[in-house]
Amino acid sequence: MTQFHIFIIRAILAAGFAVILSRMFYPDVNIIYVAGLGIILVGLAYFAEYLRNRKS
Repeated sequence: MTQFHIFIIRAILAAGFAVILSRMFYPDVNIIYVAGLGIILVGLAYFAEYLRNRKS
């Protein structure tokens, strides 16, 4: 799997989780905040991968 495919999978999952979490806890939040939450989730996924690969 290429890095681009991994990014697409992470972006789709982050968007899905961002929509679910925001609609569950803040139902009338603006879509801009949902997109921001998705971007943060993708960033956290890459940060976790960096921490995992740094140890080896």
